[in-house]
Amino acid sequence: MPLSINTPLLQSLPLSHATGTQVWMKMEALQPSGSFKIRGVGHACEQHHARGAKRFLSSSGGNAGLAVAYAGRRLGVPVVVVVPETTSERARILLGLEGAEVVVHGESWFEANELARSLETPADAFVHPFDDPLLWEGHASMIDEVVAEGVRPDAVVLSVGGGGLLAGVDLGLRRNGLGSVPIYAVETQGMASFNASIQAGDLTEIPVVSGVATSLGARQVCQRAFDVSKERPVVPVQVTDAEAVSACLAYLNDHRTLVEPACGASLALLYENKLSLRAHSNVLVIVCGGCTATIESLSGFRGC
Repeated sequence: MPLSINTPLLQSLPLSHATGTQVWMKMEALQPSGSFKIRGVGHACEQHHARGAKRFLSSSGGNAGLAVAYAGRRLGVPVVVVVPETTSERARILLGLEGAEVVVHGESWFEANELARSLETPADAFVHPFDDPLLWEGHASMIDEVVAEGVRPDAVVLSVGGGGLLAGVDLGLRRNGLGSVPIYAVETQGMASFNASIQAGDLTEIPVVSGVATSLGARQVCQRAFDVSKERPVVPVQVTDAEAVSACLAYLNDHRTLVEPACGASLALLYENKLSLRAHSNVLVIVCGGCTATIESLSGFRGC
């Protein structure tokens, strides 16, 4: 049985009315680990398991770490997840429920990642949160599913953190003959490392990340994500934290699905009409999910 599931593809009447075009939602928030991450992470873990890995290592206290923990439990492989001190108690509890060993280290993901890499032995497999071709191959399957249902999008809206989702969606579009379809890549203003690279014309690291959309908090996107922007139309878009949170709450009311602010960023492009999408007939938005989102946390962010 696959570690990820074939998620629903639903038309959104509220978002279609808001944008003046037909909007389709790929409901990745319904994945068993809570986000799209299990597609790529699950694919990578299955490959590593087949090659004899005795332990999985991760450096994410969010969606990627929870996906690794879920995959490890399903495959019967021990998992160690190194998380920074900023990781919420809820995330630590969820990791523990999946049976992962949780190690808290450092003030940021970068420090946690360094420790996780230092723990690696020849018997282990380190599962990167976003920068691995195995991940992109797994993520690409969501586009295969969309096309198999008879929808050929002429635009895709998604959120960008480290760029793994962007790289995977690009791969899925290419292998389905949709290599020229534009991708609207959305970040919150405090997490806009992709936009910084686009503006600089080269892969660029921003000095600090800030804001509520913590799953987007990579100071530099992966090289493949930047390369995609040179190979197809990619439009970088920024929204505020408040707009991302407002979109999450509107989405919960409209579609009865709770997502985190990182996902709310891409939804905000649609709810706030940041760009006109009327020239497109079938807009696909990746509802990427979010494992640790709660109504209480979103309500607490409302004043941001």
